[in-house]
Amino acid sequence: MPTAGDPAPRVALHLLGGFQLLHDDTPVVVPRGLQRVIALIGLRPAATRSHLAGLLWPETPEERALSSLRTALWRLRQDPCCPLRTDGDTVRLGPAVRLDVDELVETAGRVRDGAVPRGAAGAGRHDLLPGWYDDWVLLERERLRQLRLHMLEELAGNHLAAGRHGEALEAALEAMAAEPLRETPHRLVVRIHLAEGNAFEAVHSFYVYRDLLLRELRLEPSPAMTALLEETLAPIRRASAAPHQRGAAPTSPPPSMPRGTP
Repeated sequence: MPTAGDPAPRVALHLLGGFQLLHDDTPVVVPRGLQRVIALIGLRPAATRSHLAGLLWPETPEERALSSLRTALWRLRQDPCCPLRTDGDTVRLGPAVRLDVDELVETAGRVRDGAVPRGAAGAGRHDLLPGWYDDWVLLERERLRQLRLHMLEELAGNHLAAGRHGEALEAALEAMAAEPLRETPHRLVVRIHLAEGNAFEAVHSFYVYRDLLLRELRLEPSPAMTALLEETLAPIRRASAAPHQRGAAPTSPPPSMPRGTP
C-alpha cells in the first residue's frame, strides 16, 4: 500500500493507436466494455451521466442505459487503478491522468499561436481507437484527424516563414502521408522547393500530385496550385513556342500543363 510520503502514481490513458491504460508505466488490463466507458469519459469530460449513457447505449431506454452506466462505474471503482473521478452529475478523468489526446490538442494550440514545439510533426500520428466504430468514436476520430492536418500545415508554414526549409518539408510530408489526396500539403511542398531554389523538385512534385489526382478522382489541381509554378514554367513555354513563331518545328514537345492554365 502507498504511504503518505510516496509520490503519486503516474497514470496515462492512450487512445491514439488503440486503448491502453498505464499505471506507473505498467499496462492495466481493462475489459472491452469498460474501455468504452473510460474512453468516452476521457473524450467528453464535461458530459452528464445521461449524455454518457445515451452515447454508450444509444438503442437502450434511458433508465436502463443509466443503470448500465452505474454498474460500469461501480465495477471501475473496485479497481485501485481506477482513473475516474465523480463530480456531481459528471464523471471525468482524475487530475493525475495524462491523456494523449489532450497532448495533441495542446500541441496544435501552441502551433496555432506561432510556436514550433519539439516533436510536433510526430504528434497524433495514429488514429483514434482504430477498429472502433461507435458514432462518437467516428466523430472524434475525424475531428482529431482534421486538427492534426491543420496543425502540420501551420507548422510547415511557420518553419517556411522562418527559412527552416528542412523542418518545413518534414511537416508537409507528414501531412501528405496522413491524407495523400489533400492539396494543401502538396502545395506547401512545391512552395518549399521553390523557396530553396529547387525548380526541378517543385515541378516534379506538382506533376506527381497531378497524376495522382487525375488517376484517383479525375480532377486537376486547383488554379492556386498551378499558379505557384507559372513563373517557373513560363520561360520554358516561351522557349518551346519560339520555333513555331519562326516557322520551324520544335525540337521537343512543350511541357503539358493542366487544363485551364494560361
